[in-house]
Amino acid sequence: MPSDQTHYKVGYFIGSLSSTSINRVLSRALFTLAPPELEFTEIPIGNLPLYSPDFDSDYPPEARTLKDAIKASDAVLFITPEYNRSIPGALKNAIDWASRPWGQNSFDHVPAAVIGASPGQIGTAVGQQSLRAVLSFCNARQMTAPEAYVHFRPGLFTDTGEVTDDSTAAFLRDFMQEFHDHVERVLTVLPRS
Repeated sequence: MPSDQTHYKVGYFIGSLSSTSINRVLSRALFTLAPPELEFTEIPIGNLPLYSPDFDSDYPPEARTLKDAIKASDAVLFITPEYNRSIPGALKNAIDWASRPWGQNSFDHVPAAVIGASPGQIGTAVGQQSLRAVLSFCNARQMTAPEAYVHFRPGLFTDTGEVTDDSTAAFLRDFMQEFHDHVERVLTVLPRS
C-alpha cells in the first residue's frame, strides 16, 4: 500500500558499481526533475555475494537487507548501464537474490521502470531489453513507455544533477512524471501489502 495518499517510496538500483558511474550522475538529475511526491532511497547491490540456490534455506544478511528494502518500497526504478549488450553482472545478481527462493519473489506486482545512460549512440537500448525480459519473468509491473535511452556526453549533466540541455531536461521530467503516474495506477489496482 502506498506510504500515504500522495507520496510513494521508490527504491532505486544503480546498475554500475563504478565510483564514477554516469548512471549515478543521471540518477541525481532524475531526482531533481521528479515530482515531489516521489521519495527515493538507493537499494545498494555492491556487497551481495554471488547468488546460489545453496543459500535458499538460509539467506545471508546482505540478501535479507536487499529483500527488506524492496518490501519497504512502493516501487522500484532501475538506472543502469549496458554491459556487453546486456545487464551488468552485479545488477543481475541482485535480481536473482531478490526473486528467490522460489515463491518469495520480491518483485511480484511491484511497479517498475528502467532508464539508462551510455556514451554510445543507442544509450543502453539493448541492455534494457535484456533487463525488461528478466523483470517480466519476475512479474514486475513495468512502465513500458516512454522508453528512455540517454546518450551521455560531457557537460550534459552537472555534478549536482542539473541538466544543461533543455530538451533532455524536458524529456527526463516527462519520464519521471509518467513513472509517478504509472506507480499510482498500479498501486490503485494492486496495493502493496
